[in-house]
Amino acid sequence: ATSDNITLNLTAGSLDVHPTEKALVVHYEVEASILGEGGGQMLGERKEGQKIIRVKSLSPSTDVGALAKKVVEECKLIPASRLPQVEQLLYYLQNRKSSPLSLFIGSALILQLARNPDNLEELLHNGIRALGALARVLREDWKQSVELATIIIYIFFYALSTGLAALFHHYKIGALCMSVVEHELKRHDVWREELRKKTKERIFKKDQDKAMRKYQGLLAKQEQLLRVSLYLLLNLAEDTRTELKMRNKNIVGLLVKVLERDDDELLVLVVSFLKKLSIFLENKNDMAEMDTVERLARLVPCDHDDLMNLTLRLLLNLSFDSGLRAKMVEVGLLPKLTALMGDENHRQVAMRILYHISIDDRFKAMFVYTDCIPQLMHMLYEHGEEDIETELISICINLAANKRNAQLMCEGNGLKMLMKRALKMKDCLLMKMIRNISQHDGPTKPIFIDYVGDLAAEIRAEEEEEWVLECLGTLANLTIPDLDWELVLKEYNLVPYLKDRLKPGSAEDDLILEVVIMIGTVSMDDACAAMLAKSGIIPALIELLNAQQEDDEFVCQIVYVFYQMVFHQTVRSSLTLHPEAPAYLIDLMHDKNTEIRKVCDNTLDIIAVSSVLTRTQSISQTSVITAAETIYTNTLSSRSMKNGITPADGSVSPDFFGDLQAQNGDSHHVG
Repeated sequence: ATSDNITLNLTAGSLDVHPTEKALVVHYEVEASILGEGGGQMLGERKEGQKIIRVKSLSPSTDVGALAKKVVEECKLIPASRLPQVEQLLYYLQNRKSSPLSLFIGSALILQLARNPDNLEELLHNGIRALGALARVLREDWKQSVELATIIIYIFFYALSTGLAALFHHYKIGALCMSVVEHELKRHDVWREELRKKTKERIFKKDQDKAMRKYQGLLAKQEQLLRVSLYLLLNLAEDTRTELKMRNKNIVGLLVKVLERDDDELLVLVVSFLKKLSIFLENKNDMAEMDTVERLARLVPCDHDDLMNLTLRLLLNLSFDSGLRAKMVEVGLLPKLTALMGDENHRQVAMRILYHISIDDRFKAMFVYTDCIPQLMHMLYEHGEEDIETELISICINLAANKRNAQLMCEGNGLKMLMKRALKMKDCLLMKMIRNISQHDGPTKPIFIDYVGDLAAEIRAEEEEEWVLECLGTLANLTIPDLDWELVLKEYNLVPYLKDRLKPGSAEDDLILEVVIMIGTVSMDDACAAMLAKSGIIPALIELLNAQQEDDEFVCQIVYVFYQMVFHQTVRSSLTLHPEAPAYLIDLMHDKNTEIRKVCDNTLDIIAVSSVLTRTQSISQTSVITAAETIYTNTLSSRSMKNGITPADGSVSPDFFGDLQAQNGDSHHVG
């Protein structure tokens, strides 16, 4: 063939049969030459090639002679002189049988080549034909030989690094591997059932041992096949589209089923795969519908460090789901995870899972029945002046919101140690933990009397707002009958600070809210209530109420202050001197928030009853009170006076306080 000054010469080479297909392989050589102006060769290049002639119609009844003539006529690479050779090769193909042993040996040889990086380039050159042939062999013969299937999939695994990824999609090798895994898992169920039946039969122990050895031999070969198949699938899943196809074919279900195996290397691979999949919501939901957590629980703890680490990280991913957290507690993981807090290699991940569990109020109390609290307190004590890890203090803050946990934390010199470190380091998170402890009634609250002065001394404008917020919140929780709040307010000059912080915008809303709660706490004391009223707190509260009237939490806490103040005769008159206060209360009787309505009802009850006994107010004041009385005259018959509200027993840190509902299973009212 010629084209201008380029000449191509084709030379036929050897002729052979295809190793796995019904086909002939014709080898040839192409020589390209560039001719000069005089016709002489200036440049030449040679390249070898091969052509595959498939003879799918070849069968035992085929006329080999006629077929050989047809092949020679249609293939220009085969000269007529080679007709006898073509006929001989076709006769060989007609009588050749596919032997699993020959396939096994051939595949094993290819695997040996693939393991050597120097041979990968050559395999890549012939990759299309090789992969296609091996894919067909695997699809047709893998059930006959586990060893053959294992070797072929190993070849696929090595070939994946040679840049043949597109061919994997073409030959659907991923789907083929999933079919292999699914079939082998079903086969294992059959083996196990057969073994179970034999162990129940009255046969000699010798025969039972033989059956067990056979089962274990089959299992060892099968797990090797599962390892290489899943490893290949894990690599193919790097492509998200391929991973989605795997999910649609129930890859999660297959992996979860393999979790019942005992082979550590296989389990490492399976847990790694599940961890990769678990970051997607759909896969996590699939795992939630299966026995994933139950099967992972048996791996905690285990002697294999890599498997232990991967299992914990998978559990951490799953622990973001509240239902799966509940399952972890149900299957007994809580004490197991607590025990891992003492293991340097796994402490951090274990504590992150414990933190997620501690978020849920249902499970806070269950930590009491583990060794968790003593360990946490010991770890806090060991830190000295070093920064506390986020996981450690976060768990402590959550668990301190439970009454029994708080009591355990205060045992011995627990509270003393916490207060000493918090005050010295001005550690806001540690003080948040203390604040949560301080909310609980019972034996822990009186212990705080020794620290009232230390806390009050921190309530200063010069301090950081976040720090003051936690100290003030702790003080506001201390509803202790024997505590002389009047002395505290005077000695630490707190009234000016409290009044100044009531101004809208004077500080962050969280701090202003805590100031209101603090005023509500100290207003239970007659002398304190009078001192605050005299300082002009009531107009400041009314102004704040007007500014924050859309915030239910602010409204409820401010109205509660009014409720506390109307208990005191000297303050009640001061309150009614400001007509806006009763007017707001009347308006809020129809608020959609139940807690707000309850506090308003009770506050107006007291005002209405007291106004009947004393008529010393001015006409304008009396008219406001009369309005309240008129409303209440119409409603007293339909509601009971038993809807009273008890004094505040503390407030959970704002981070944990939501929708004005009881927190953490501990019954308390808003205050």
